[in-house]
Amino acid sequence: MKEELISYWKTYGVIRDKDVLQAFKDVPRENFVPEKFADQAYIDSPLPIAGGQTISQPSTVMVMTEELKVKTGQKILEVGTGSGYQAAILSKLVGSKGKVVSTEIVLELVDFARKNLERSGIENVEVIEHDGSLGYEKEAPYDRIIITAACPKIPEPLIKQLKNGGILLGPVGSILRGQEMIRITKKDDELKEEILGEFLFVPLRGKHGFKEK
Repeated sequence: MKEELISYWKTYGVIRDKDVLQAFKDVPRENFVPEKFADQAYIDSPLPIAGGQTISQPSTVMVMTEELKVKTGQKILEVGTGSGYQAAILSKLVGSKGKVVSTEIVLELVDFARKNLERSGIENVEVIEHDGSLGYEKEAPYDRIIITAACPKIPEPLIKQLKNGGILLGPVGSILRGQEMIRITKKDDELKEEILGEFLFVPLRGKHGFKEK
């Protein structure tokens, strides 16, 4: 199933970056889904985890990873750890000299992600129980910031914690009608914004997320 996905992505030009494809090969997605869904790990669809959250479909994770343009040695902030899978992929790209700081507001998922990363032998990811919509100032600034849940707008604290020359990526829009993937590049303290397509994510929680009913 894993090789079939890779073949599909290559054939249709979904993923072109060889390093991103290698990261997908190196990270066992079955380690990041609930045990009862292990046999569905390489179906290209989201799967439920806990706390009303999901692990995104593989193609979404890979497209976001490629569009983030990660380089070796960088420090990345991830907003919304979930299962830890996206962080694991990013960890392979930053390498041993880089670091992924991943925030998660749901305690159950913090524990789940830490266990998944540990059993996958990944050591350069730090998972923190925290409202990621506020960023994580202690480790700022960041070369890259990735938001893995839908935002009403990009939280201002994240923009402030992005390095000059850095890239921020996240889905912005409506919970019901879907979101546009926004990529923001900061250069000389000016922001360049690009729209990269339409997606559907669970809502971001926290101060700068969607208000909970």
